[in-house]
Amino acid sequence: MLAPIIFGCYTGRLSLFLSATINVTVDAFWMDETEITNDKYKQFVYWVRDSIALRMLVIAGKDEFRLKIRNQQDDATPELARLNWRTKIPWGSKDEEVRNLLETLYYTDNNALGLKKQINPGKLQYKYEWLNYDQAALPQNKYNVNTGAYPKNAEVRIDTSYVENGVIKNTTKKRPLRSRRDLISTRIVNVYPDTIMWLRDFQFAYNDPKMRMYFSHPGFSNYPVVGVTWEQAQAFCQWRTKLYNSINTVAAQDYRLPTEAEWEYAARGGRKLALYPWGGNYIRDNKGCYMANFKPMRGSYTDDMGATTMKVASFPPNDFGLYDMAGNVAEWTSTAYNDGSTTLVSDMNPSFQYNAKTEDSDLLKRKVVKGGSWKDIAYYLQCGVKTYEYQNESRPYIGFRCVRSYNGE
Repeated sequence: MLAPIIFGCYTGRLSLFLSATINVTVDAFWMDETEITNDKYKQFVYWVRDSIALRMLVIAGKDEFRLKIRNQQDDATPELARLNWRTKIPWGSKDEEVRNLLETLYYTDNNALGLKKQINPGKLQYKYEWLNYDQAALPQNKYNVNTGAYPKNAEVRIDTSYVENGVIKNTTKKRPLRSRRDLISTRIVNVYPDTIMWLRDFQFAYNDPKMRMYFSHPGFSNYPVVGVTWEQAQAFCQWRTKLYNSINTVAAQDYRLPTEAEWEYAARGGRKLALYPWGGNYIRDNKGCYMANFKPMRGSYTDDMGATTMKVASFPPNDFGLYDMAGNVAEWTSTAYNDGSTTLVSDMNPSFQYNAKTEDSDLLKRKVVKGGSWKDIAYYLQCGVKTYEYQNESRPYIGFRCVRSYNGE
């Protein structure tokens, strides 16, 4: 189960100065108090592992791991059968067949490199779907309510994923639009964070301990998860929605990444012209202490008490009760990056959205990143400053938090 997270509730429509150039309105929404931590993301990772283990056991003919449903046929396809989550997965089973089956999710023999039992990240594949509203909104794809059908020439571009010899294949397809099902894209992602990026992004530096321990060691449980791509963050949001709706009678609005405008409004904490989330124009308080985890000067990473990432909520929250809206780790948003987007977006819930397909150029896969991080100078901590990263790239200084639109309850 996902541990409870405190939300900041914005109960009205509020104005925002986006990059100090345009005045816009943002609908009410809920936002996570902190970035998603290693501990919370780890729940997603282990849920994926356990779901794969249960599925393998069902396919192997172990019917006790299949959920018994009234009127369900006994010969229902094992690949599609519902799983019995109440059964305990026999990781240490004395049954050699079961034990060997489950051990395929871990490194074994020479691949283990003589270390303790380690999960194999390449096995943790999570499949999720989304509706391509951008394709449905195209004028040539307008649904005709009189005929109850889409136009004869209606066509959509959608993403689809499949696994071939254990390798994920992503491709973009064009197909006729005949029903709403044709608007659905699928994506399969490996959910385990990239740990090598500590070495890849900071060469000629001794970051080996971070690489080996940052995500797996319990000492880093309350640190923000890093090394996750925008696509992995999207998968986490989809899983979190699915988990919430599975245990609540009334379904909620989907968990998702915030738009750039939502993030910027939340960061300012109700102070329209605030340069930084704490409201002032300086990076120190009246006692001379730094207000966030960042790089004050070259080589002075520890002046704010943290060399790289720090525990979430190590600094005081802003006026909305949100922690680390500046520094520690930068954060993914759902907004596509475009230098001229402020001239294109609406003044109601502005967001420049482009759902980049697999075969699109890298230029179209840029997503807005906000907040600055432990390795950034103070300029990037400002509420109105943005940069970008490619949606399929991961960094040791980018994490994320979720939002959920307000239901009006």
